[in-house]
Amino acid sequence: MKIAVVTDSASYLTPEQAAANNITVVPITVIFGQHTYKENVDITTKEFYEKLTSEKELPTTAQISMGQIQAVYDELAAQGYEAVISIHLSSGITSFINNLEAYLPNIHNIKVYPFDSKLTSAAEANQALLAAKLIRAGKSVEEILAALTELRSTQHVDFVVDDLSHLVRTGRLSNTSALLGNMLRIKPILRFNDAGQIIAAAKERTMRRAFIHIKTDIASFIDSVGYPVRIDVINGDNQATSDEWVADLKETFPQATIDTSSLGPVLGVHTGRKVMGAVWSRNFEDID
Repeated sequence: MKIAVVTDSASYLTPEQAAANNITVVPITVIFGQHTYKENVDITTKEFYEKLTSEKELPTTAQISMGQIQAVYDELAAQGYEAVISIHLSSGITSFINNLEAYLPNIHNIKVYPFDSKLTSAAEANQALLAAKLIRAGKSVEEILAALTELRSTQHVDFVVDDLSHLVRTGRLSNTSALLGNMLRIKPILRFNDAGQIIAAAKERTMRRAFIHIKTDIASFIDSVGYPVRIDVINGDNQATSDEWVADLKETFPQATIDTSSLGPVLGVHTGRKVMGAVWSRNFEDID
């Protein structure tokens, strides 16, 4: 069976990664006033953060439409694909995956298997990369979905925003305790719960102390597992801090695979500038 992998632009796979792994990335839309931009097609990450600083009206997002995703599946079917594993942004922060599941009876030319990442960014990207790896190895759809579920169960994300107002404004923060952190100018450590919702999990007074907290979480994870670990450092218009985190993590956890990812327009709408985070999990390269 010829199997395709589809994900959305919130995975922040680079064009090179997507091409090398034959992954189709569907862009999500960002809206500034009356102007719409498909992420990483009509607007770059650099352009987005410049607009976020200069535009008076704050941006919003629009999820992928069923017409948009249908066109993607039609193209894959025309290329001879019989099935597609479609990995998308957490159902805890968008209704897209639920809408897609409801739409499935309308898709007749290719078998679609939606997979809820329950996460986003590098965690979602690593799921897509694992699916592509297993397709190359000749695995079946059922084997790939089982492996994705296994990887997802090991994935953890901690991130720190410079300004909570964006997450509050867009309704992506699920527990109100974060509001206290905003008023006291405390740096909250945010993460995804089991339902894929963003929650405030801890509070620190500075970005540096938040990083130390995240390192402690990673160390506890590494000490508790018996497999190779991957850490992805994520930044939203915060390259200097990302470089510092990477250097520190490489020194602290020399046994781990460490990589980086940028947070682009769609997630930047909700987090604002200067966000930092880390994703850690079993190294997907270790899953056969």
